[in-house]
Amino acid sequence: MDLFKKCYDFTRADEIKALGVYPYFRAIEENEGPVVQIEGRKKVMAGSNNYLGLTAHPKVKEAAIKAIEKYGTGCSGSRYLTGTLDLHEELEVRMAKFFGKEAVMLFSTGYQSAQGIIPTLVNRGEYVISDKDNHACIQVANLMAKGLTADLLRYKHNDMKDLERVISKIDKHVPKLLVSDGVFSTGGEIVNLPALNQIAKEYNARILLDDAHSVGVIGKGGRGTASEFDLVDEIDLTMGTFSKTFASLGGFVATDAKVVDFIKHHSSALIFSASPTPASVASAMAALDILEAEPWRVEKLISNAQRVRTGLLEAGFKVIEGRTGIVPVIVGDDNIAFQMWRRLYDEGVFVNVFISPGVPQGRQMMRTSYMATHEEEHLDFVIDTFKKVGKELNLI
Repeated sequence: MDLFKKCYDFTRADEIKALGVYPYFRAIEENEGPVVQIEGRKKVMAGSNNYLGLTAHPKVKEAAIKAIEKYGTGCSGSRYLTGTLDLHEELEVRMAKFFGKEAVMLFSTGYQSAQGIIPTLVNRGEYVISDKDNHACIQVANLMAKGLTADLLRYKHNDMKDLERVISKIDKHVPKLLVSDGVFSTGGEIVNLPALNQIAKEYNARILLDDAHSVGVIGKGGRGTASEFDLVDEIDLTMGTFSKTFASLGGFVATDAKVVDFIKHHSSALIFSASPTPASVASAMAALDILEAEPWRVEKLISNAQRVRTGLLEAGFKVIEGRTGIVPVIVGDDNIAFQMWRRLYDEGVFVNVFISPGVPQGRQMMRTSYMATHEEEHLDFVIDTFKKVGKELNLI
């Protein structure tokens, strides 16, 4: 049996392409934030995680350019060796202050952050307890920890009764890490953090929150899930990414200084990866400047998402309700999902289509998300286009 046989036997993508409804890897030719150009046509972008609309902000672009002029295009080494710049350390100090924590550690990507934290902290005879709907980066990091002979348990999505059922079976004295998304990336729901925190304290577990879709979206001034529930001092670790609100690339963890120091000296994901580029770090720092100076952007983001959420619900769509920047529209079938994506695309709206097995059967969706820089005309166009296509496909 040839190792590549599975590759040559994989035909699903080709079949969808042949039907003309393939929605992935579409190259963006021009990016103005709420409006992009793809295949020579302007489309309203309703699928980006550019929540505050900062990727094209003049101050963010200028910061990236100045960083390249001063430091060059890359660091050519890991943070552990030759890859640490004063720029990295400056952003870490700024981020720690923003989150109200002692220290922050930067990683090269948000996805890598989970792999740099979970297997580093959870070792033989210790437990990872994880929400079943946590992001893929957490699922992979959990398996890495399990491969190091840690124990892995999962509980039903955002179900605190099931969490207590699972965690109560473990000796209270055994070290545990309880891991959850703050805002879940697919459905946009917010974790029931007060209940999760209470359970963690009762059963002697530390908490790691993934705030990739929370920072800049919820909490005081966009400070994330712990801030949203006034639990900043209660939550042990918060990780996140610079690829969304912070208009850049990279990841971070905010926690106690001693925990950061341990991760710095034990995390293979950090020690053996090249450090974040100067332009990425400078862009994220400029985005943080703007977030702190212009907190209205957070309010505008939520207002924009709610406008679309309300419009689609009133039209009769099945929408997962929430109060974040993510507005998922359930269609419940792979083929209908592909057809709907194509019709929305042709009409000038770009969204993300989630199909099985990425989501459970019956939960196939148009996963839409919004920015602070969307104007009313963009949002109304999205709603009207959904109505038109929804009627064509007998969804409403």
